[in-house]
Amino acid sequence: MVLAELGTRISKAISSMGQAMIIDEKVLDTVLKEICTALLQADVNVKQVANLRNGVKKRVNIAELAAGLNKQRVIEKAVFDELCDMLDSGVDPKKLELKKEKGKQHTVMFVGLQGSGKTTTCTKYAYFYKKKGWKPALVCADTYRAGAFDQLKQNATKAQIPFYGSYKETDPAAIAQQGVLRFKEDGRDLIIVDTSGRHKQEAALFEEMKQVAAAVSPDLIIFVMDGSIGQAAFDQAKAFKEAVEVGAVIITKLDGHAKGGGALSAVAATKSPIIFLGTGEHMDQFESFETKRFVQRLLGKGDVSGLMDKIQDVIPEDKQPELLDTISKGNVTMSVLKDMFESVLELGPMSQMMSMLPGFNSDLLPKGNDKQSQMMIRRYITIIESMTDKEMNTTNIKILQEPSRVNRLARGSGSTPQQVLALLESYKHYSKYATQALKAANLPKNLKSMKGDVQMNPRQMQQALGKMSRALPPQLLQQLGGVGGLQSLMKGLDGKMGGLGGLGK
Repeated sequence: MVLAELGTRISKAISSMGQAMIIDEKVLDTVLKEICTALLQADVNVKQVANLRNGVKKRVNIAELAAGLNKQRVIEKAVFDELCDMLDSGVDPKKLELKKEKGKQHTVMFVGLQGSGKTTTCTKYAYFYKKKGWKPALVCADTYRAGAFDQLKQNATKAQIPFYGSYKETDPAAIAQQGVLRFKEDGRDLIIVDTSGRHKQEAALFEEMKQVAAAVSPDLIIFVMDGSIGQAAFDQAKAFKEAVEVGAVIITKLDGHAKGGGALSAVAATKSPIIFLGTGEHMDQFESFETKRFVQRLLGKGDVSGLMDKIQDVIPEDKQPELLDTISKGNVTMSVLKDMFESVLELGPMSQMMSMLPGFNSDLLPKGNDKQSQMMIRRYITIIESMTDKEMNTTNIKILQEPSRVNRLARGSGSTPQQVLALLESYKHYSKYATQALKAANLPKNLKSMKGDVQMNPRQMQQALGKMSRALPPQLLQQLGGVGGLQSLMKGLDGKMGGLGGLGK
């Protein structure tokens, strides 16, 4: 999770109120002091931190709160609202989402500082829309940096996206114009123009940027900002906005940088809407940004809506009921497991997925484990692909455990017998718990129509939650925040999908 340390500190400050016998003005001041210290150490501007503190104090008058009110929740809601105000640019990012229209071709121009990760971000942006059914193309108009075209070519080839550039032409405006014209003729509906990185003091490069913009008449100009520069982002974002009509901002390098909070709040202060966050070097480490959902995740409240969006991107809606029905009936084969593994890889880093679950404690997930997990899943996929059709479609684990088969699968996949046995153990574990959990929640029946109008009374709800909590592995249940976290998750799913039998209400 981006800014995990900041989120953990704010969450701990809020939860510390639960240990107080009486929540009074003194307790509120202690909590606000800890929150403000955490924000300042994340390089958030002092004035913005002071505004947040004063805002919470205005929203929460301890002396006037009615008896019986949960004061901790009132304070938590006030902190949530103030954090949202701090990070909100006042422009709805959804209005900047590209809308697919028949015959419409969109041109998007990227601008930013040197070393901000602009070229990589161009490819991530193109890949994001490619997964949604668009036909993107990349144009390299960066003639200033040596190797810029080679980098874009390498990234585009990896993502299987067409590209255009020139080793001979030195006029970036001419290259941009030629590239856009070529891809429009090819019927591409999203053309992304990468420009030279520049600094706000470089007048000549700023003039060049204006010329490129005039040459291609972009529908949207996106400013790419390096999150590690903290609150210095304010001056840079302001300068770019004054030079060209910046419509949106993408903040990169937010993984592992303490100053990310400063960059987010500084860019929002310029009233430039943040639409995406770059959270790593890989193509899938790219998240859409929505203020309320981001703050929810920051405070450990999860983002079920975002998680379901990701799942529906990976698993087509028409295939979801069939898949859930197969699992609930206990018909989990190696073929089904392979499909699930591939879906997990497409969803992105595991830590990113887990941070979207309400009540998830990021401290429970080993640090830096994403790469190892992905390597292990890819190894398992390779082993499954080396199986015969009969082996891939059987539900009889004993057949697969025969020593001769284990050794053959190890040789065929370039693995060790121990790795094959580890896959078989994972298969047993997954098929058992997935089937039990889905039966307990009765999800297939409700998900077939993606509607859940069946309501449960409180007693039925508690019984269903009890069944699910017993069906899940203890460690996973703990990571979900216990039965309470499971209830919050089901409530979130209920709101997203239109109801899952009334669970969590």
